[in-house]
Amino acid sequence: MNTIELSLFSSRLTAVCDEMGAVLQRAAFSTNIKDRLDFSCAVFGADGELCAQAAHIPVHLGSMAFAMQDLVAGTDWAPGDVVIVNDPFLGGTHLPDITLITPVYAGEVLVGFVANRAHHADIGADTPGSMPISRSLEEEGIVIAPTHLVRAGQPVAGVMQRIVAAIASPVQMEGDLAAQLSANRAGEQRLAELAHATGLHAFKTGLAAVNHYGARLAEEALAAIPDGRYFFQDVMDDDGLGAQDIPVAVTIQVSGGKVEVDFTGTATQAEGNINCPLSVTAAGVFYVFRCLMPPHTPACAGSFQGIRLSAPEGCLVNAQRPAAVAAGNVETSSRIVDVVMGALAQALPDKIPAASQGTMNNLAMGERNEGFCWDYYETMGGGMGAGSRWAGLSATQSHMTNTLNTPIEVLEMDFPLRVNRYQLRSGSGGTGRHCGGDGLVREFEFLAPAVVTLLTERRRHQPWGLHAGTAGAAGENRYNGKLLPSKITLNARAGEQLTVSTPGGGGWGQADE
Repeated sequence: MNTIELSLFSSRLTAVCDEMGAVLQRAAFSTNIKDRLDFSCAVFGADGELCAQAAHIPVHLGSMAFAMQDLVAGTDWAPGDVVIVNDPFLGGTHLPDITLITPVYAGEVLVGFVANRAHHADIGADTPGSMPISRSLEEEGIVIAPTHLVRAGQPVAGVMQRIVAAIASPVQMEGDLAAQLSANRAGEQRLAELAHATGLHAFKTGLAAVNHYGARLAEEALAAIPDGRYFFQDVMDDDGLGAQDIPVAVTIQVSGGKVEVDFTGTATQAEGNINCPLSVTAAGVFYVFRCLMPPHTPACAGSFQGIRLSAPEGCLVNAQRPAAVAAGNVETSSRIVDVVMGALAQALPDKIPAASQGTMNNLAMGERNEGFCWDYYETMGGGMGAGSRWAGLSATQSHMTNTLNTPIEVLEMDFPLRVNRYQLRSGSGGTGRHCGGDGLVREFEFLAPAVVTLLTERRRHQPWGLHAGTAGAAGENRYNGKLLPSKITLNARAGEQLTVSTPGGGGWGQADE
C-alpha cells in the first residue's frame, strides 16, 4: 500500500466514525447528547485494536482503546449482535457513559467492530443527573456488565426493559439507546462496504499498515523527548466526604523512544467518588502523548504501543471494585493530565503549556416529582494554560473533554431554569509573558425546586503556571452568594441562584521577558 492509498484508507476509516457521530447526534432525544455532543465513536479491528476514531471526547476514546481487546476476547460474537456495557471495571468509565459495540462481518468473516459511547444524564442514581457524591459504585446507578442487547439481529428479551425500569425518564433513555443503535448500524454498514470494496486481504493489509504508520510516527515523537526520569505531583482538592489534598504522583521514564508512566506514590483509592479505573487513567496518559505527535498521526493502537502504564492496585488511579468512580472519569482524569504534563514540562520546557483549569465543573440537577421528572447535566469550560508561543484560550473545554455547553435557549426551553449571567471571568487567567485564559461565570436561577449536585475541582488549589508565569485563579461555587464547597448536593428552591465561576489557566514565562 503506497502513501496515497494509506492516507485514503485511513481517512475512510475516520469518515465511518464521523458518520456514526452525525447519526447519533441527529437521532438522540436528550440535550446531553444532541446539543452538548457528549458522545464518542470509534472503529476497531477484529482483535479489538483501535483503528480509527472521530475527534470526539478523549476520556471516552482512550479508555475504549485500552479496554476493547479484553471486551472483545471475553464475548461470543455473531453477525447482528450488539453488546451494551457501562461497568467501569469491565471496560467502561463511569456509569452514565453507556457503550454499544457491534461486530462487523464481510460475509462470514469478522473484520472489525464499531462502538459508540454516550453520556446519559439519568442512569438510575438516587440524585438527579446521576452524578452523586457516592461511596460505592452501586450508589451511582444501574451497573451493566457486557451484555447482549441484540443477538443475531433480534432484541434480547428483558435487557432493555431492565435498564429503562431503573430510569426516571424511560422514554428519553429508550430514544437515546435507539440513536446509539442506529449509529452503530450506520458504522457497521460503512465498514462492511469498505471491506467489500477493497477486498478482505487488502482491508486487513490496510489496517496493519495504518497501525505500522502510527507506530512509526509515534516512535519519532517519543524519541524527541530527552532520555531521563521525570517526576511530578499534584493534588485533588477533596473527595467530597472529608478527605482533602489527595496526592496524584507520576514518574515518567524515557529511554530511546520508549516511555514508562508509573503512578507509584499516588494516594490509595478514596472513600468518595474521585476514583479512576485504570482505563480512565490510560485515557489521560494516551491523550498527553498524542498531543506530542504530528497532527496527521492516525488514532490507532500502533500510535500508543511505545507507552507502558503502571499504577498500584487499589490506588486512586487504579481503583478496585466497588469503589465509587462518578467523578474520577471527569475530575481525576483532568488531574492525571496535569501531572503527566507537569512531568514532561521538565523534559520539554518549550512544548508543554501551563496547567489549564483542571476540572470539568460538573453540574447535575433535576427533580423527581410524580408527573414531572427532569434531569440535567453539564460541564463548563474555563481557562486554558498558556504556552511558550501562545496565550491560553478563555472559557473553553480543555484536555479530557470536548463537549459543548448547553445553549441557553435549549436549557431555558427544556428545563425550569433561567440563566441570568453567562460571561467571561475577566482577570482569572494567570499572568506571564503569555497569559492564561480566563474562566467563565454562569449563573442559574431556579424556576422550580431542584436537587443540585456539584462535582468540581481547583477550588482549593490553583492551576499552576510555568517558568515564572503565575497560577490561574481558583474556581468558586456560590449559592445565593454564599460560598459552597467543591463537591456538594443541595436542595434548591424556586427563585434562588447558583453561580459557578470556573478557574483560569496558568501563565507562562516572566511578564517582563
